[in-house]
Order: sequence, then C-alpha cells, then structure tokens
Amino acid sequence: MAYRRLKNWARALKVDIMALWLAARDRRTPPAAKLVAAAVAAFALSPVDLIPDFIPILGYLDDLIILPLGIALAIRLIPAPLMAQFRTEAQRLSDRPKSRTAMAVILLIWLASGLALSLYAAHWIAHRAR
Repeated sequence: MAYRRLKNWARALKVDIMALWLAARDRRTPPAAKLVAAAVAAFALSPVDLIPDFIPILGYLDDLIILPLGIALAIRLIPAPLMAQFRTEAQRLSDRPKSRTAMAVILLIWLASGLALSLYAAHWIAHRAR
C-alpha cells in the first residue's frame, strides 16, 4: 500500500516537473512564474546536486525538501487553468510510447564511446609505461 502511494507520488512529481518545464517555455506564463518554473525544472533535471548526496543527511536535503518546496512555489505562481493545461500536456507526453529503436541507438553510442575511451586510455597507459 505505501509502495503504491510512493510510486504514484513520484509519477505525479515527474509530471509536475515536466509541466513546469512547459510553463517556463510558454508565453502565457507570468514572468516571475516563468523564472521560478525554469529554475525548478533545471534544478530537478540537472545531474549536478546542490549538495552532493555522499554528505550524510544534508546530501538528500535538496532532493527531499528544497525540490518539493520549489515545485510548490512554482505551481502557486502559475494560474490554475494554465497549470492544468501544462499538466495535461505533460501527462500526454509522458504517456507516449517509448521508442526501443532510439533506446538501442543511444545505447550503442554510449557503448562505442566507452570502447573508444577505453582503447585510448589503454594506448596512453602503454605509451606512458615505456
């Protein structure tokens, strides 16, 4: 039961973040809301953490407290009818079928990049050892 609630909450959070990204790019969004929505969406989607996760307790502070508060603030700044439209669009985008071909191409690119980097590193180490 708790797992299902947590999973639904995470799904709703994902849709809200996508909706905020859409809001930040829409001309109908008020400027202040656009700024906050863009900052929150960028923060949520960024691979760089404000506080690194390896720092005990504080590392997850940005993920568990700062991000939900930022999302709540951004949602409050966006007019409700507009936010409903953005959520509908975000849900539609997230429900689209995923392309297995695109996933395979991306995976092949990553594997080729990793192989090329490994070969380069092995070549560099071999020449450096001489």
